[in-house]
Order: sequence, then C-alpha cells, then structure tokens
Amino acid sequence: MRHINQAGRDLVKREEALRLQAYLCPAGVPTIGYGHTRGVSLGQTITEAQAEQFLSYDLAVAEAGVERLAPFANDNEFSALVSFAFNLGVSALERSTLMHRFILGDKAGAANCFAAWCHAIDPHTGKMVSLPGLVRRRAEEAALFLTPVHGGGALTTSPQGATPKAVSSETSPPAAVKPLT
Repeated sequence: MRHINQAGRDLVKREEALRLQAYLCPAGVPTIGYGHTRGVSLGQTITEAQAEQFLSYDLAVAEAGVERLAPFANDNEFSALVSFAFNLGVSALERSTLMHRFILGDKAGAANCFAAWCHAIDPHTGKMVSLPGLVRRRAEEAALFLTPVHGGGALTTSPQGATPKAVSSETSPPAAVKPLT
C-alpha cells in the first residue's frame, strides 16, 4: 500500500494541530489528536503516542481510498489527495469535480478545484461559512498537488478515460467530518 509522503504528513499535522483533550471542531464534531473523530467524546484525553496511532490509522484509511481512486497519481498528487480525503472523507473526494478532472488528465483544473472545499456549516447558525484555516489548507494541498516529483518515474497525469475504483465501506472513513480548522 502507498503512503503519504513527508510533505503531505507534515501538512496534515500542521493543519490538524495536536490536541490531547477532546474539543468541538468548527463543524461541531468531537475531535482529538490530529483531527481524529471516531469514537471521541468530550472530556476524553489521550497521550501524544495515542495521537500518533490515531493519525496513522486515519491516514491509512485515506491512503487506501486514494490508492483505489487514483493509482496513477505521483507522490505529491497522492499526498495532497490523501490530505483532502483525511479532512473531508474519501467519499467526498470520489464525488468531487477535483477527482473527475484529475481522472480526465486535467491536472491544472483539478488543482483549481481544491479552493472550492473551504466551507463548513456553522453549528451555531446553520449557515455555510468560509473558514480561513480551510482556505489556507486547500491552497497548501493544491500547491503540493502541483509540485513536480523528481526521479522515481511516477506518472504526472492520469490516463485519459480512467475510471475511479469504488471504495468499499471497510475503507471508508468515519461518517463524522474532520475538524475544519
């Protein structure tokens, strides 16, 4: 199985930020560690080692989904897509215009689509709002996505007409939304 590269892992850790006490993310979801949401309850605390374990598990879910959807992605494209899927879920990536453009070989168009995913529903007002942290994160993901990979012979664009593979429910991330910071 492929893994997110160090630049991608650093992006996820920086944007999610380590929190050892459970909190409500801007979307109102109990969250802990580096954006972990599965089975979290307010008042819960964890160690840094547990946060790293949760991060590895959550990244593995996103990596498996991206590997199925975009096996042709180079390391930076793959890692940017894993960060996106970590935050929003593999199913959101699978349904996105970003993924469809990438599959059709429109790498620049796909990169431009990251910016559309910077909104969340404010749990207090019920209104869709743009979150500055998500604007920054999507810009970083797009920049990583467009960063050339030197060496290794990885493909930089998808084959024309490629079809994404379905993601099984066993590899789908938790239904809860990742923190929108």
